[in-house]
Amino acid sequence: MSANGDYKNAASIYEFTVKDTHGNDISLEKYKGKVVLVVNIASKCGLTKNNYQKLTDLKEKYGERGLVILNFPCNQFGSQMPEADGEAMVCHLRDSKADIGEVFAKVDVNGDNAAPLYKYLKAKQTGTLGSGIKWNFTKFLVNKEGVPINRYAPTTDPMDISKDIEKLL
Repeated sequence: MSANGDYKNAASIYEFTVKDTHGNDISLEKYKGKVVLVVNIASKCGLTKNNYQKLTDLKEKYGERGLVILNFPCNQFGSQMPEADGEAMVCHLRDSKADIGEVFAKVDVNGDNAAPLYKYLKAKQTGTLGSGIKWNFTKFLVNKEGVPINRYAPTTDPMDISKDIEKLL
């Protein structure tokens, strides 16, 4: 069953299919039993350098223990993710030394055209400004059952999520 059409009734992120940076369909079911951090990334944001570094650190620290970071490039905030999907995105991350995990196709995270996964995440974990995503590098922590259990502001340092990740691993 695919929740892409009806995100409100989804029981977990595993019901969603997304596209990777090369345009291939990926069922999030492949991350069953993993702790997942979902992040909307951007290349030209003031928060980029620290987040790329710390997400790389998180992946190094917890990747072997079952943490997967799912990165969704988004150009909705100040047009700060101009890179195209595919090779341009791969090169940008490599040049930035950002070994941050899985990278998917560019998505909208707010508005009518927001990716169904993001509609689901926002419905499950509302933020300080209601459910809308405030800026680049908003983070959602998802447990091993695929249920979003926490949401972190763009300014939250990824390493500050460590204690919450450890509880779930």
